[in-house]
Amino acid sequence: MAAASFLPLHLPASPRQATRAAASSTAPAATAQTSSQLEETFGRKGLKFGTDSTGAPTAELSVRNGSSLQLRLNDGLVTSYRPKVYWKDELSYREVLHTVAGADAVRGGVGLVLNDASSTSLLAGSEWSVADADSDSYDAVQVELACSAGKLEVSYVVTLYALSMATAVIVKNGGSKPVELTSAVLSHIKFDTRRGTAVEGLRGCPYCTHPPPASGFALLTPAEAMKREESGGWFGGGGGEEEPRQGAWTVEENQYTILKKKVSRVYAAPPEERKKRIYSTAPSKFITIDQSSGLGFRVVKMGFEDMYLSSPGGMYEKFGNDYFLCTGPASMLVPVVVGPGEEWRGAQVIEHDNL
Repeated sequence: MAAASFLPLHLPASPRQATRAAASSTAPAATAQTSSQLEETFGRKGLKFGTDSTGAPTAELSVRNGSSLQLRLNDGLVTSYRPKVYWKDELSYREVLHTVAGADAVRGGVGLVLNDASSTSLLAGSEWSVADADSDSYDAVQVELACSAGKLEVSYVVTLYALSMATAVIVKNGGSKPVELTSAVLSHIKFDTRRGTAVEGLRGCPYCTHPPPASGFALLTPAEAMKREESGGWFGGGGGEEEPRQGAWTVEENQYTILKKKVSRVYAAPPEERKKRIYSTAPSKFITIDQSSGLGFRVVKMGFEDMYLSSPGGMYEKFGNDYFLCTGPASMLVPVVVGPGEEWRGAQVIEHDNL
């Protein structure tokens, strides 16, 4: 799947003519619009507006087979993704994301990180607006959020399909100077138990221990993610190899990367390798493995150079009974340079064939 064919802001042509809401470029911020106003302007089959437990405005996307997704409009956080799957010998709807809702904050889910090269968030304090919505009435629904960050215009497009969900970011530089960006789309994927959590598809890829980018939706802080977990015990690895020190590169040798211990890694081509004319990039996708539920999901990256992957080890108990991974495409090690008048695009897709 080519990035160019996937990232346009509106849904590709389908057998049914897609409808499109007319939206003003000066639409008010999502936080200033009521659910009824959003419904009147953007509502359609498969797209409803409401609020979550914190009072934040939300959009609920659904498609014909019953798969659904919930999106917070003030910060672009996807808090729920429930695709239709074949599970426990019957068709059902399974929550993929691990989300923790407090009295005034929601963390986990799928969120966008967009920083400048000094690791300062470009989205902090930004007011998102619903810029557009689109659907084919049956098998795809899409919402586009927009905000300004200085001279940058940011679009964040969330799309639900019958067998997948996608989040795409487009950054346009309207200034007179180039900007350097580090970014990520990070997903907290739920697992039934700590035992039997793994991913497949990273064998042969270099990686290094690295903290996650700081974000308001993260479950583990960068310091917590990097804190070493003691060896030994039932889950500690029984004397297995320790994680390499930060900055030290190694190569993934296992077909299945077991993630019951705490890890915080970036899988990527080392920055020095990228100075060569030809070099091997990180895999464009991998598959999660949950031996307890028997379900697997592909995480696909487009437009990003790196793939971040972490597991909480024993710290998962701070955030409920379910185990989880934090993962997603990123450009963390080498900033992306966006020149004046240029744009940069990146996307993540979570897809499955559990039917």
